[in-house]
Amino acid sequence: MILTGLLLGAVLGYVLQRSRFCVTGAFRDLYLTRSTRYFTPFLLAIAIQAVGVAALAGAGAIAPEPASFAPLAVIGGGLIFGVGIIMAGGCATGTYYRAGEGLIGSWIALIFYALFASVMKYGPLGGFTEAARSRTVADATIQETLGVSVWVPVVVFSAIVAALVVRERRKAAARPALRLPARRSGLGHYLADIPWSPWVGGVLLGLIAIAAWVLSTAAGRNGGLGITTPSAKIVTFLSTGDITLVDWSVMLVLGILVGSFAAAKLSGEFRWRVPDAQTMLRSAGGGVAMGIGAALAGGCTIGNSLVETSLFSYQGWVSLVAIMLGTWGAAWFFLQRPQQAAASSRPAPVLTPAS
Repeated sequence: MILTGLLLGAVLGYVLQRSRFCVTGAFRDLYLTRSTRYFTPFLLAIAIQAVGVAALAGAGAIAPEPASFAPLAVIGGGLIFGVGIIMAGGCATGTYYRAGEGLIGSWIALIFYALFASVMKYGPLGGFTEAARSRTVADATIQETLGVSVWVPVVVFSAIVAALVVRERRKAAARPALRLPARRSGLGHYLADIPWSPWVGGVLLGLIAIAAWVLSTAAGRNGGLGITTPSAKIVTFLSTGDITLVDWSVMLVLGILVGSFAAAKLSGEFRWRVPDAQTMLRSAGGGVAMGIGAALAGGCTIGNSLVETSLFSYQGWVSLVAIMLGTWGAAWFFLQRPQQAAASSRPAPVLTPAS
C-alpha cells in the first residue's frame, strides 16, 4: 500500500510543476506586489481539504489528530522557516518540484533541508527539538477552545474563502487571457503545452490533500500530506539502513520528484541549470534554515500551513502567520533592500537646457 504514496506524490509533483504552485511565491507576492494571485488559491486548497477531512472524519473513514500547540517552538520555527524559503528560492514542495526540473540550486537546498531536518528530529539535536516542542498549551484547536463542532470553523472559513475567490475571479476577468500556440492536439495540449492557472493548482492541491488522508490511513499511517518528516527519514535511512523508516510519506516525497520531472520533460522545461556561487551558498543556507525551522514548528508550508490549518489547529494557523512574517522580512532584506540601495546609488540624470 505504500506505493500509493509514490503514485499520489507523482500526481502532486506534476500538478505543482504545471501550475508553478509555490507557497513561497504566494507569501512573497502578497508583500512585494500586494498580489493575491497565488495566495487566494492556496486558501481555497485549505478550504477544500477542510471540508473533505471533516466529512471523512465524520463518516469514520479517517481519524485526524491535530498537533499539540507549542507556542514558542511554532512561532520561532515558523519565522526561521519563512526566512529559509526566501533564501532557498522555494518552500519544501517548491524545492522538490524545482529539483525535478533540473535546478541545481534547488537540489542543494533540498539536501541541506533534509539533512538538518534529520539532525533536528532524529540526530544530535533531537533532544533540543523534543524539549522545545514539549512546552505546550492545553487546547490544540480553535473548535476545542470554543466548544463547538469542527464544522463551525469549516463553514465560516469556507464562506470567507468563497468571497475572496469571487473577488479575485472578477479581477482576473478584467485581464486579457494569454493564449499560447499548441504543440500538441487534444489532451496533450492541456497536460503539457500550456501552463495551468493557479486556480487549477489550488483546487487539485486541495483534492490531492484529501486523497492523501485516505491513502495514508489505508497504508497504516494516520496523517495527510507531509514533507519535512519524510525528508528527514530519507537521510536517516541512508545513514542507518533502517528500512522501517521507508513508509508511505517517504514514497510521497520521492513521487514529487518523479512527477515534476515527467511534467518538465513533457513540456520541454527540463534542463540542468547551475547557479552562481553566491546563489548556491544562499540555497544551502536556506535549506539549513528550512530544516531547523520546520522541525521546531512541527511542519512546513504543507504540514502546517496546508494540513494543520484544515484541522483548525493552533499550530497550523500560528505557524502560517509566523512563516509569512519570516518570508516578508527575508523578502525585504534579500530582494527589496538591494533594489532600493541600487536605485539610490544611481546618479541623477543631468538636464541640459534646450538650444
